[in-house]
Amino acid sequence: MTVTALIVAAGSGSRHGGDLPKQYQVLGGKPLLRHTVEAFLRHPGVDRVRVVIGQGHEALYAQTIGDLLPESHIMGGATRQESVRRGLEALKARPPKLVLIHDAARPLIDSGIIDRVVCALGTKPAAVAAVPVVDSLRHEAGKPVDRNGLWQVQTPQGFWFDAILAAHIAATDNLATDDATLAEQAGIPITLVEGAMSNLKITRAGDLATAEVFLAARLGDIRTGSGFDVHKFAPGDHVTVCGIKVAHSHALEGHSDADVGLHALTDAILGCIGAGDIGSHFPPTDPRWRGADSAIFLQHAIAGVTERGGIVAHLDVTIICERPKVGPHRAAMVARVAQITGLRPDQISVKATTTEGLGFTGRREGIAAQGTATVRLPFV
Repeated sequence: MTVTALIVAAGSGSRHGGDLPKQYQVLGGKPLLRHTVEAFLRHPGVDRVRVVIGQGHEALYAQTIGDLLPESHIMGGATRQESVRRGLEALKARPPKLVLIHDAARPLIDSGIIDRVVCALGTKPAAVAAVPVVDSLRHEAGKPVDRNGLWQVQTPQGFWFDAILAAHIAATDNLATDDATLAEQAGIPITLVEGAMSNLKITRAGDLATAEVFLAARLGDIRTGSGFDVHKFAPGDHVTVCGIKVAHSHALEGHSDADVGLHALTDAILGCIGAGDIGSHFPPTDPRWRGADSAIFLQHAIAGVTERGGIVAHLDVTIICERPKVGPHRAAMVARVAQITGLRPDQISVKATTTEGLGFTGRREGIAAQGTATVRLPFV
């Protein structure tokens, strides 16, 4: 039974405010959309993930998702309903049995909710995540509203693919705010399954703060790892440190680009998840890594955290050398590490020190680096 998750990320997010559409705003060091996509990719019951994006968002999407998904994005329309229809039509070439339609702005979707929706679809044509209304309700005119039997609808909203595609194609008013409403209009019965308050939709600016609280509670396994790397000088005219080429009287000797800063950070992250060291993942005896950009190693370590449902919260590296001077290049190094990892610059620290002429770095025989990483993982 094939299951495709269709992530709707085509909105402008005007109610949220800010320069970026809300699905590209950052939560816990990652854009909302990436949190959402990763949640479905991690789920063993989901076979395929496709994303519908808005006009003009191509660069944002590429920066956020990168090569996380093997298939390209789907271009959305002027309304949510049109965007979903376009997404469903794009799936017709390889139609799934079931489709889970989910808002990109619900980044804290958990595996339990996905399980319940998929399980219900084993016998029902439509299953929608929802939570019962617990607060007292009043109409804006001041009259109380009976909350008994009322549910707050969320996503994912799951359907037998053929049924929801037909409902979307038949719809003409283009006004449905969710797919369950459109399905019900087409005569498809809706089954409600238990959602979660943490599966909130980021709509207004204050919602991000609420989501941060839920995320912090989920990622309560906080770990710190350390890494250390050394490379000696060799003939050359520059060194690469933290992804930046710095002119120097020598180069650094190594199988890859010998970037001590990125190597130390890579080992620090691997240490947080108990995944060995950089040499066990990228052996110096393997010719594939000769002269390789060490950004590959750091991104691999980050991916290890992501696969476990965690986030990298902070990176700190100290470069130890007499020359070259790191200070003039510090800002560029921070920016490059941020680009590689997807973290904000304020989550990255690059420092430098000397050994006051002592030891091999004091004798200017090479460069060392010490890295520290803080990672947050979900409780098992």
